[in-house]
Amino acid sequence: MAIKSLSVRIDDVMLDKLHVVADYEGRSANSQILILVRDCIEKYEEKHGKIQIDRQ
Repeated sequence: MAIKSLSVRIDDVMLDKLHVVADYEGRSANSQILILVRDCIEKYEEKHGKIQIDRQ
């Protein structure tokens, strides 16, 4: 599995708050974002069914 980069534009206040939450959870901001994305995908799939990705 390849690891890809993604650039995100985020305002200063939201970024500072993200760092507070990540620090509280003992994670980096990057790890916290990955968890939030994973949780969002899981919630979507619970409602709409498994997302099928064709890789060739």
